[in-house]
Amino acid sequence: MSAELKDKVALVTGGAAGIGRAICEALACQGASVAVVDVNDREGEACVAALQSTGCDAVYLHCDVSKEGEVKAMVEALIQRFGRLDLACNNAAVSRGSGPIHQFSREVFDQTLELCLTNTWLCMKYEIDAMLAQGGGAIVNISSNASLRGQAFNTAYASAKGGVNILTKSASVEYANKGIRINAVSPGVIRTPGLEKYFEEQPKMAEQLRKVAPMQRLGEPSEIAEAVAFLLSDRASFITGQLLSVDGGGAVRG
Repeated sequence: MSAELKDKVALVTGGAAGIGRAICEALACQGASVAVVDVNDREGEACVAALQSTGCDAVYLHCDVSKEGEVKAMVEALIQRFGRLDLACNNAAVSRGSGPIHQFSREVFDQTLELCLTNTWLCMKYEIDAMLAQGGGAIVNISSNASLRGQAFNTAYASAKGGVNILTKSASVEYANKGIRINAVSPGVIRTPGLEKYFEEQPKMAEQLRKVAPMQRLGEPSEIAEAVAFLLSDRASFITGQLLSVDGGGAVRG
């Protein structure tokens, strides 16, 4: 276990499973105390138990991050528990559907924006407020390669994640001289439990998605987590407002 993040307090939204859990594990491995934030209580508690078994000071906080009152209460509970907030990764996101624009419902479009963009803004609002009170911190938002080149039939999600990108850049300028660094990580196709389930349902898509990246393989959640841990650490002390694609070269493929 590294001690690079020793004495740091981190929160990870959507931290119970998949990429979020890998991020929690990476931060814990580097010595941080970790608040696992999610709505899936069973998996959230299991994640915390696993972190605690390694010696990490971890806690589970139930929070629907699309609801401002819950986000405010979550950050307050974290401060009460740990006394401070140094690091945050806003990973929670849910895409409500896909399809051609002319057949897409306004309700689903609005839900996707709420669950992929507005929720990130709400978390940043209260995370930044807590960090300003102590003189600084670092935030990483999770974007998606869908936001970089457009993605047919997935316009709501791609648009929301495009919003996350400019939210990250705009906020980084606001708070750069206040000791808060804000960056984003853009995953490519990552082998998560959700993706594996999708492959079972759509086996023909599995091989196609593996070929999206020039590296000709899927990414692993741990590879996203390592990028997040780097950007949250002092090794990235002069990096802010950046979007880092972790995608095996998918974003630059011709």
